[in-house]
This record gives sequence, structure tokens and C-alpha cells, in this order.
Amino acid sequence: MHPVLCDLDGVVWLAHEPIPGSVEAIARLRAAGHRVVFVTNNSSARVEAQEAALAAIGVPARGDVLTSAMAAAQLVEPGERVLACAGDGVVQALAARGAVVVSEGPADAVVVGWHRNFDYAGLTRATTAVLGGARLIGTNDDATYPTPDGPIPGGGALLAAVATASGTSPTIAGKPHEPMAELVRSTVGYAAASVAVMVGDRPSTDGRFALTLGCRYAHVRSGVTPGAAAEMEPAIDAADLAGVAAVVLAGG
Repeated sequence: MHPVLCDLDGVVWLAHEPIPGSVEAIARLRAAGHRVVFVTNNSSARVEAQEAALAAIGVPARGDVLTSAMAAAQLVEPGERVLACAGDGVVQALAARGAVVVSEGPADAVVVGWHRNFDYAGLTRATTAVLGGARLIGTNDDATYPTPDGPIPGGGALLAAVATASGTSPTIAGKPHEPMAELVRSTVGYAAASVAVMVGDRPSTDGRFALTLGCRYAHVRSGVTPGAAAEMEPAIDAADLAGVAAVVLAGG
């Protein structure tokens, strides 16, 4: 059975409110023997918080949540000083990597991720560190983030501010880029990753991530980009995760 890689926001839930049919779809896929792994560019929350949020809607997920924070942490070396212009999920991942997380001053790297308390002072600290020689790493470059009330600025919007102010091109860790692909391969296995199905609502992110992995892309229209599948041809095109599960379980 091949793995099913699911984006979270716009596929499983919107602001932690489950999309109708998604919880049951995950259960059916798992019951049929498919490993379901959640691959998200949301870097702000700690992994255990994301696992708990999934458990709260009826989806056990311990060990099955992969975040762009985890991918970004792999781009720094143990012992390096890293300024985190990001949420708790990035701080957790960097600490697990063995980096020294700092809030200001000289740094070897700056990691920018989505967080609600981004402000001018934080922009200044991050910019100063990059101008001082720190590498600039973005957890992801998604311009927006989906909510039930519509898109709001995403991690890519915050990263763009630091990149513009510092005149630096960042390295991006999350989907659709190679660091996240390597994280998936190391989790499910290299052979399994190549035959997986990547389920997402953003062809520009999730679809291209499937290309990076060399696997199939299943596009759903329950997230931020309804109708956007025209920019690439998905292997599966469905209204939601329940529709994708039906195709996969039918052998598609």
C-alpha cells in the first residue's frame, strides 16, 4: 500500500475545524493499509500541539506530522546560533537539532516562519542579523494561509519582508522544496515516497511538491485555491479528501 501524504490546512481542516468527510476518509485509508502522513507548511505550532489538535477531531497522528519547521531545522548545524523569527514550532525544531536559539544579536542563520506577533522590531532584528552575515532560511514561501473567513497573510509574506529589507534570497525549507521532500523520504522511505499520493489544495505548493517527490498529486477544492488545478494536471481531482479517498480505495 502506498502512503497518502496530506496537507492539513484546506485538506483536513480550516483553522482546526474539520472539513466534512476528512476524518472518516483518513480512517478508511488507514483501515485499508495506507499510511497517512500529514505534511504541512504550518511551522508555528509545536508538533505535539498539532498532533493533539488532530486527535481532538478524531485523527490519531503521533509520529505522522511533518512540518516545515522540522525541514528548516535540518538546514542548520548543531551548535550554530540561530535567530528564530518564527513561532514555537520552529524554536522546538531548532532545539531538537541542537542549535542555539537566540532572540537577537549575531547569528549563523535566521529562520523566518509564520507567527502572529511579527512586528517592526522583529523585522529589524532579523534584517540586522542577515546583514551581519547570517544565512536566511524560510520555513515556507506561501503568500497566504487559509481560514474559514478567507486567506490571511502567510509565512511567505513575512519572509518577503526580511528578504526585501536585507536584499537576500532565502533558502526555502517547506513544500515544494527539496528539504521537505528529504524529510518525507526519511520518514516513509525513499521507494514509498516515489509511489505516494500527495493531497493538497495548492498546485503551486502541493502539486509542485509531488513533482519534487516524483509521486502523484491529488488536488482538492476545499481549501484556498478552488479552481486552481488548471495550472497543472493532477492525477486525481476531487472536491475534498473524501473524494480522493474514494478514488484511492477503488485502486485509482
